[in-house]
Amino acid sequence: MNSVDLDELKKFLMNANMPHATGTAKTVKENDGSRTIEFIEGDYRMHDNFFGGEPYGGRLVVFYQEQPLFLEVYYGQTTRPADTVYDFLREALQHPGEDNPFRGPAEYKKDNLTYKSTTEGNVANHTVKEFIYDGDEEIYWAVVIGGLVDQNARGAM
Repeated sequence: MNSVDLDELKKFLMNANMPHATGTAKTVKENDGSRTIEFIEGDYRMHDNFFGGEPYGGRLVVFYQEQPLFLEVYYGQTTRPADTVYDFLREALQHPGEDNPFRGPAEYKKDNLTYKSTTEGNVANHTVKEFIYDGDEEIYWAVVIGGLVDQNARGAM
């Protein structure tokens, strides 16, 4: 792959993230206590490995034809019981925005909860900060940093 089709990558990321957002993703528990979600579509494969609980963190890698193409690392936590907050987070993530197609929209509200997300950069190199508020009180935050990887080394293996 000489050049990366960013629109194709964004579409794959949206498709790959949706099963997790809807709660239908198959999660495999690893021996180290982490969990892994994989999603395969055509020449793309996503491998998302994370340590759950409070706080949580992980890394997501997208492979194209089994070569690493894209990586994100993420970390976040909530100050409330996790189940309720993460149920709302998954709901918000089902409505990705055009400016941030691999996380949630700029803003999503339901009852007294509000999800807000800001993105600096684009799919090739980005930082995403997301928050959930109960009224005016921040009850969740996370940071996602990512972009293309291994572009200079491609073909050199």
